[in-house]
Amino acid sequence: MSTADMRAVIRGEGGRFVYVVSALAALNGLLFGFDTGIISGAILFIDTTFELSPLVEGIVVSGAMVGAAAGAAVGGQISDRVGRKRFILLSAGVFFLGSFLMAVAPTVEVLVAGRMIDGIAIGFASIVGPLYISEIAPPSVRGGLTSLNQLMVTVGILSSYFVNYAFSGSGSWRIMLGAGMVPAVVLAIGMVRMPESPRWLYEQGRTDEARAVLRRTRDGDIESELSEIEATVEAQSGNGVRDLLSPWMRPALIVGLGLAVFQQITGINAVMYYAPTILESTAFGSSQSILASVAIGTVNVVMTVVAILLVDRVGRRPLLLVGTGGMIGSLAVAGLVFQFADPTGGMGWLATLTLVSFVAFFAIGLGPVFWLLISEIYPLAVRGSAMGLVTVANWLANLVVALSFPVLLDGIGTPMTFWLFGACSVVALLFTYRTVPETNGRTLEAIEADLRKGTGAVGGARGDD
Repeated sequence: MSTADMRAVIRGEGGRFVYVVSALAALNGLLFGFDTGIISGAILFIDTTFELSPLVEGIVVSGAMVGAAAGAAVGGQISDRVGRKRFILLSAGVFFLGSFLMAVAPTVEVLVAGRMIDGIAIGFASIVGPLYISEIAPPSVRGGLTSLNQLMVTVGILSSYFVNYAFSGSGSWRIMLGAGMVPAVVLAIGMVRMPESPRWLYEQGRTDEARAVLRRTRDGDIESELSEIEATVEAQSGNGVRDLLSPWMRPALIVGLGLAVFQQITGINAVMYYAPTILESTAFGSSQSILASVAIGTVNVVMTVVAILLVDRVGRRPLLLVGTGGMIGSLAVAGLVFQFADPTGGMGWLATLTLVSFVAFFAIGLGPVFWLLISEIYPLAVRGSAMGLVTVANWLANLVVALSFPVLLDGIGTPMTFWLFGACSVVALLFTYRTVPETNGRTLEAIEADLRKGTGAVGGARGDD
């Protein structure tokens, strides 16, 4: 087969090239997940090098979240200014720098600085991964491809658990934290030859380049989609900040900000960050708790794959509603287990099963669908800035949960803490039912057009397209 024929296969029917592009861009998610999860094991051994008070330990753990909020706050604007591709390359460089600093940190101060720099990269990645994929993917497969980013987040978390377990015997926390340099290099090298977002190119007046990218990532006629992009760009006011704060944007902001907060205050990262700590309160020892965390991470990956397979078939809203409903049931049972089960009578396995169930339902609903929806419902002119604002809210809620969870366990106990998360999940379910739209199978331009016309495409709609 000639080189030209091979290229035709990659770019030919079905737009296969777009799968390659999306898979590479989804490495942002892997780095996001890996660098988020790796600290859960490393923190157990950092005490062997540095004496950490509980407060300093909390600062080390939460430093990445502070950085992530800062990265998300400016990331959207940077992405709108320099383009999605160059922003991905920038985020890969920041990931590498943060991981390197943590690996060689001679003092606690340098370690915290490395965590914060790593967090900035996480904030960047949480925006640009789904944003880039959603803008380059065809509407028919946009949901599944954009959700690849969330799948890679779960793969990254699971990978970090395996790395933690592999080096737990030697206590090599520097290797654990420095391992993030490897996927950062792979991401940077892979993205060098990938195309820019066609929508961003068109907005910059680079029409021929936008058309060329669409030809590479679509099967068949691309002129109708290009015309929709053109109409959307021409309808923009030219003032992104004013558009972001305008009344017609308010429903979309309410949806994004609401889901951003509910994704965190329903307890997912309390489980992800503190699963070993939670399970050590049962009859499980340290090694059993780590292995149980690997099981939780594995289920997270598997159920995210299920969500990817379903999201373009059954839609966004059904997955959110079913997933959140399942989380409510799982949290209710978890509270009962910790309230009544005998710590010496198999409580560890019961607790693990309830946490696995909770994570499974999160992974088919709020986990991937939140990131997908916020990449779909905002207009092109403010998409990066809007996603940045929503992602900042997500990371600030994450920070609050991570810092307050140990206090809650100590103050009101494990059962009441899980029931509190369950109550938040009930509110999240009602919010989803009342406000979250169905975007399945629609072009980004069609979603924006309905938003501008106030026809209920975002906010108050229940998917009646």
